[in-house]
Amino acid sequence: MHPPTHCISRREALGRAGLLAATACLGQPGPVAAATSSPAAAGASATFVYCLNTSTIRGQKLDLAAEIDVAAKAGYQAIEPWVEAIDRYAKQGGSLKDLRRRAVDQGLTVESAIAFSPWIVDDDAQRAKGLERAKVEMDLVAQIGGLRLAAPPAGATNQPGLDLMKAAERYRALLELGDRMGVTPELELWGFSKNLHRLGEVAFVAIETGHPKACVVADLFHIYKGGSDFGGLRLFSGPALPVFHMNDYPATPAREQLNDSHRVFPGDGVAPLDRILRDLHAGGGRKVLSLELFNRKYWEQNALEVAKHGLDTMKAAVRKALG
Repeated sequence: MHPPTHCISRREALGRAGLLAATACLGQPGPVAAATSSPAAAGASATFVYCLNTSTIRGQKLDLAAEIDVAAKAGYQAIEPWVEAIDRYAKQGGSLKDLRRRAVDQGLTVESAIAFSPWIVDDDAQRAKGLERAKVEMDLVAQIGGLRLAAPPAGATNQPGLDLMKAAERYRALLELGDRMGVTPELELWGFSKNLHRLGEVAFVAIETGHPKACVVADLFHIYKGGSDFGGLRLFSGPALPVFHMNDYPATPAREQLNDSHRVFPGDGVAPLDRILRDLHAGGGRKVLSLELFNRKYWEQNALEVAKHGLDTMKAAVRKALG
């Protein structure tokens, strides 16, 4: 483990971590400034990649090959599977090499994957096991051509008070493992957690790693659940927030009572989607909008129809936001 103790300025740390929009840090035109004269639709096309997180159709209990087919048939550009599904597919005799080819042949990229290794916990032995587990997970993701792996604060959700500088050291260790494995871990905000449930916390941890690939995966539902203002998204440049989980939340129940099952399609809730998407677009760079839902009503429906409708709602939200 290499804690970020080398002497660098705060500005250098910000730049290397990719956090804070270029316009705020450097006083220069941001990555999308040159595109402002182009039609909004063209700008959105250049910025947003539409992705299906397989949690959205996990209740239909398809194998990963079938989930890839659903994403492709529905019109997505990318897929975000769960590592447990990759592992299960391999253990049941499936070829991960063939799975990778299946995605490529249908025009899909594997932008990210979902996993829960306890890499951040205080217990040294448990954390070491967490890193070993993350290594296995990264290998599985790499075998199907995956680019990134979500890194939430698994194992550190119940007791508040996690030292954020230590969290930065641990995230750096995970990033260095990712360098060797060819998969980038993305620090994930969890709104229900006692630690890393706010945008400011994950931004701090990512910045203080001093690692050039440090980045955050944020989720509309989790940002709201954790109590952060969506305006904080303005401070993340494109490379710092490569994947954003799209969904929406209803007016009731109250925020404190909301759980994952309450997530709804974008536009069916009360989230300020226009503001969120404009800020994401203004941050510049390539941004993956990954539809992540856990709504049991959707799980009772046809998987392809759910996936298609979800894509339509994301595209409609982007058109409305960018005009």
